[in-house]
Amino acid sequence: MGRDKAFLQLDGTPLIQIVIDRIAAVCTEVLIVAGEIAPYGGLGATVIEDQFQGVGVLGGLHAGLAAASHETTLAVGCDMPFLKPDLLRAFARWLEGYDVAVLEHGGYVEPLHGAYGRTCLEPIEAVIHQGKRRIISFFPHVSVRTITPEEITPLDPDLESFRNLNTPEEWQAAKASWEET
Repeated sequence: MGRDKAFLQLDGTPLIQIVIDRIAAVCTEVLIVAGEIAPYGGLGATVIEDQFQGVGVLGGLHAGLAAASHETTLAVGCDMPFLKPDLLRAFARWLEGYDVAVLEHGGYVEPLHGAYGRTCLEPIEAVIHQGKRRIISFFPHVSVRTITPEEITPLDPDLESFRNLNTPEEWQAAKASWEET
């Protein structure tokens, strides 16, 4: 995108604030994990710095799980303004009896709209120490509940919650969709 997506605005509200507000509707604790914490102060969430620098989203997930005061953590991207609170609650329920609950769609998983247990901390640390960086690299070492689109659609018929914004075209489409809501 060429700039920090978290601070792109829909109707004058930064994406990160929209995400915080939607998560806060479900969770008693909202954490932002960032490589640089200063820009995220004053948003009404606790800002956590990555403990493992330079390992990307995997390190961010680790930092969030380590800082969270609950056993279950919902992890979402800062560029997901269409999150649905009822679906987030469902992910927390789907996690019961598992370490990870994520959507699998078209042969891919959506790790940045998922539920994670604190039990993931040691497996994440192990793969980081092995030099792995993919957020799903620890999945073979934990119990993963893959959620199907058919389970999602009663709560989110168009899977809009999983829509993230990585290109200028996706940003333009999101602004148009936002105006329709």
